[in-house]
Amino acid sequence: MTWAEVLYELTTADGVSGEEKNIACTCAALLEAYGKPSIDINGNVLCEIGEHDSSKKTVLLNAHIDEIGMIVSYITDDGFLKVSKCGGIDDRVLPASQVTIYGREKLYGVVTSVPPHLQSEHDKVAPVDELYIDTGLSGERAKELISLGDRVLIENEPAEMGELVTSKALDDRICVLAVLMALDKLAEKQSAYNIKVLFSVGEEVGGNGAKTGTFTSDADLALVLDVSFGKVHGESEEEVGEIGKGAMIGIAPTLSRRLSDCLTDTAEAEGLPYQIEVMGGRTGTDADSITISKGGIPSCTVSIPIKFMHTPVEAVKLSDVEDTAALVAAFCERGAF
Repeated sequence: MTWAEVLYELTTADGVSGEEKNIACTCAALLEAYGKPSIDINGNVLCEIGEHDSSKKTVLLNAHIDEIGMIVSYITDDGFLKVSKCGGIDDRVLPASQVTIYGREKLYGVVTSVPPHLQSEHDKVAPVDELYIDTGLSGERAKELISLGDRVLIENEPAEMGELVTSKALDDRICVLAVLMALDKLAEKQSAYNIKVLFSVGEEVGGNGAKTGTFTSDADLALVLDVSFGKVHGESEEEVGEIGKGAMIGIAPTLSRRLSDCLTDTAEAEGLPYQIEVMGGRTGTDADSITISKGGIPSCTVSIPIKFMHTPVEAVKLSDVEDTAALVAAFCERGAF
């Protein structure tokens, strides 16, 4: 399977927060080439890579597998759905979007919108709690096929966009791909660490998967791979990373500065492009949970810049993914921490 095919598998699998079974099974199958994966009671995918050496430290490689979406909260008598957010979906992309409803069978709907000819306010973005999903079904039939709590997604398949790839769920499946690529690079090399992988659930709704998954990992340090804001057009350069300039190494009060420095030293030594991402408090990633697990685990974020975060058309440059994978692999090989 090519990396493009792996990316297709990862991004097209459904896995809205709290319902990650399909993407968990996909990730577990992909990890079988490197170890013996398992899925824990919460849905996290865990895998010990290769032989374990008790004299070595253990590094945890983490990326989350859940994606933003919606959850059915009410079904009207005429077949319309009310939904709530699962994660921080961008309200601006919802009106007139085609959605997939994961009910007793896969169904399709459209988020209601008022035609512009009939709008009195053209500049107001309707919040999700003011929108409905038109299922095209009668109320009776909708209630037969759809249950409260079913998940809803705006679907989109990967597509090439110039030098970029665009898709839903690049947050954070592109980092799952980076972890797999790093493991592939390490397959013929000697890692200075024992390696464990945690593909965690529930990051978009608070990070409970990382809290429980890390607790059983016995990790001594952790690299947390997630996406971050890539420059599109007009943003402050102080607040975003540059697409095509490599991984973004995190520095924050909640992260290990020593680990951040080890990563930058590795990038310098290997001639890999990198960027520094400074955060003034919590990172908003699974690192916030992992770093305080048990007695504390030194952690650092390694982020891939993407465009259009939390929309169905997130976009990434694959060279950034490759450079991130190379950095993770080189760090594991060097063992400088």
